[in-house]
Amino acid sequence: MKKILLFLLFCAVSQIGKAQNTIPNLKNNTELHYVCKLHGQTRTLSLIAALVNDGVTFKLETRGVKSSIVTTKEGLKNGNTLSYNQGEFSPVLNLKPTETFFMISQSAYQDLVKNKKFLYNNTTYDLVANDPNTDVFLDGKLVEAFHIKAQIDETEMWIVKNPEFPLICKVTKNPLGINWTLVKVVDKN
Repeated sequence: MKKILLFLLFCAVSQIGKAQNTIPNLKNNTELHYVCKLHGQTRTLSLIAALVNDGVTFKLETRGVKSSIVTTKEGLKNGNTLSYNQGEFSPVLNLKPTETFFMISQSAYQDLVKNKKFLYNNTTYDLVANDPNTDVFLDGKLVEAFHIKAQIDETEMWIVKNPEFPLICKVTKNPLGINWTLVKVVDKN
């Protein structure tokens, strides 16, 4: 009887631990709030998702700049380049079929799952072992994410474990001076 009670207690505790994890999901009107560090400056950034034609459009708003950045169906599926465009040059920016914005492509995600690495922007990124000191949290819940690191520099990223929309929820040590962290997700559906 004692073993059964201990087993039930263990199951309950493990379920509580699982309940503390989150995987941000992307739907129409999902609003993503990021804090961005750009060349020593801190900016807040709001992205509102619109899922159109099997691609993703992010309506971007930061410090008076409003723009829509479109990741095409081809980019979402097989892109290999991350766009760092800040929406300042056009009210609507259609990315190249090789580009994604604030996420990696589904094929890069599959490479990460299968091979523990992927190639993006001509850089190989390797999966890093879990380290509780570097975990990403939203509203007190652990974001289920892959932690990766570039082979050629110190860039680190955390990719949400979502094969359909593999959002980048955090970037650090980017030599371009562009780092960001997802701080809030609001589902407006």
